Amino acid sequence: MKMIILLIGGLVFAASVIAHLWVKIKLRPKQDSDIDEIYWEFEETHPELARYNKLSQITFAGIVIGTLLLFLSLAL
Repeated sequence: MKMIILLIGGLVFAASVIAHLWVKIKLRPKQDSDIDEIYWEFEETHPELARYNKLSQITFAGIVIGTLLLFLSLAL
């Protein structure tokens, strides 16, 4: 049981870290985008920024879940 949790946690953690780095590098809005021209209250409605924020939060949650699974396998 401990080994299964360790493997799953390690795979989730590694995949989430790689995906998070990819999101931060490739999907980050560029400096020349039109996001600066949008009023600050409506930035969440910009499709590019909304996609970036959503994927960033999902991949970070995967990192947290992977870390918790690794800790759980250590604690058992």
